[in-house]
Amino acid sequence: MAEAALHDGSTIEVEVHGTGPALLLSVNPQPVEGERAEEIRKWGMDPALGRSLIDGLADAFRVVAFDYEGHVMRAPKPGTLTPANVAADLLAVADAAGAERFAYYGYSWLALSGLQLAIRTDRLSALVMGGFPPYAGPYAEMLRVTMATYEMAVKPPEPAEARSGDAYDWSSVEVSTTEEQSRQFVTLYEELQGFDDRQVRLSCPRLCFAGSADEIRYDERWGGVLVDLAGPLTRHRAELTALGWDVEVLDGLDHMSAMQAPNVLPVVRPWLEKALLT
Repeated sequence: MAEAALHDGSTIEVEVHGTGPALLLSVNPQPVEGERAEEIRKWGMDPALGRSLIDGLADAFRVVAFDYEGHVMRAPKPGTLTPANVAADLLAVADAAGAERFAYYGYSWLALSGLQLAIRTDRLSALVMGGFPPYAGPYAEMLRVTMATYEMAVKPPEPAEARSGDAYDWSSVEVSTTEEQSRQFVTLYEELQGFDDRQVRLSCPRLCFAGSADEIRYDERWGGVLVDLAGPLTRHRAELTALGWDVEVLDGLDHMSAMQAPNVLPVVRPWLEKALLT
């Protein structure tokens, strides 16, 4: 077990599993247990997602696993969670693991964090972004959602009635974050408003993927916005391919299902093997 010192002076535990080319995996390596695990299973999600991904990759790669999302929720950074600081934190994790060159996998906002890392370092051997497009990303929409989340954390509204169904119902989710926890994501997306991902040029191998149904429609209390995460991959596939991206759209999957190990590993593992082992 290693420990990395982050930009705000806090520290994060880093687990290293397996041998081979280094792969930074921004996941929780510890399975969720108890009532929370049961709630996660109700939505068809794996409470041991991080461990499942580690186990599916560690026989071929030196997996550097760290729960960055969990860390920022435990030690929020309301004024300093900027793209540059996030990239610095990811480099600190690589340094703590002794990885001079490394690949990176992240999903959702941790995927966009990988893109911010990639434009700030030449140490990346490969980049995998899941659940967030590297081209024409919904940065303005995400700012509206995070602002709404922050405002509800400051002044909680009346609870909304949950709707039944198999899909994860984003509109029925109750805000359980503190003011500082939600403010840090406002800081992140405010900083990204001037970022033009269409101008990004990278040289390392890179893969982006999302479920074909990865489209999150928020009701009015969340800003009334549509966050389309699959659309940019399908609409701009030609541009992405011309820029050197490999693009995968997973048929029928939404934001939550496309991040589960049985759907991720068949796409990501063979791609990483080709990028790093051949």
